[in-house]
Amino acid sequence: MNTSNHHTDQLDPKRALIDNICAAGEPWTQIIRQGQIFRIVDLEGNQAVDTLFYNAHYAGERYSATHTIRAQNKLYLTTGSKLYSNLGNVMLTITADTCGRHDTLGGACAAESNTVRYALEKFPMHSCRDNFLHALAHDSHCEQLGMSKRDIPSNINFFMNVPVTEAGGLEFVDGISAPGKYVEMRAEMDVLVLISNCPQLNNPCNAYNPTPIRLLIWDSRQ
Repeated sequence: MNTSNHHTDQLDPKRALIDNICAAGEPWTQIIRQGQIFRIVDLEGNQAVDTLFYNAHYAGERYSATHTIRAQNKLYLTTGSKLYSNLGNVMLTITADTCGRHDTLGGACAAESNTVRYALEKFPMHSCRDNFLHALAHDSHCEQLGMSKRDIPSNINFFMNVPVTEAGGLEFVDGISAPGKYVEMRAEMDVLVLISNCPQLNNPCNAYNPTPIRLLIWDSRQ
C-alpha cells in the first residue's frame, strides 16, 4: 500500500540540513527543531528502525505508545498519525509514508527477550536495547538531559510488520517495506530522536540481514 501524498519529492536532499547514513545495527541521535521535517529512508528494504522521541528540553516527556494508540484508535502508524507524549502533547505528525504502516507494539529487542524467545545462547547477541543504552551513556544530548536506562519507554518500530493475531498475540513476520520506502514527519515541538537501526538476526523483521538507513532533516517544506 502506498499512502504517500506525492509532495515529498519537493524536498531536495541536496538542501537538507542533515543527511546521514546510519550503518546496520548502529544507534543514531539528533535534535529536531519544531517545524522541521524528518525523513527515515529504508535503503535496501525490510529494515526495522526502532525509534524513541523525547522533548528536547525535558526527557521526562517522551513518546507514549499508550497515548498515541488511544488518541487515534489504531494500532499502526501511517500518514496523518500524530505521535503523542506521555503528557498528552503532540510531538510529531507523520506527513508522508510510502511503506503503509508501522508498528507500535513489538518493542525493542534485548538480550533478555532474545533468550526467552529463541535460545539461551542468543543472550550475547547485539540488540536495540544495547544501542539505546550506548546512546544514553555516550551521546552529549542525552547527557545534557541527565538521561539513564530508566528513560527507555516503549518505542516505535518503523517499517516493521507485527500483525496482531485473532487471539491477541503478536507475530514478527516478513516486512512490507522495500528499497527506497520512507516515512516522513513534522516536529510539533523540539524533539530528541534516538534510533536503533535494528541488528536483530533471530526473526524476519530485518529479512535476517540488517542494512543501513538514511536520515534527513529539512528546515521546512521547500
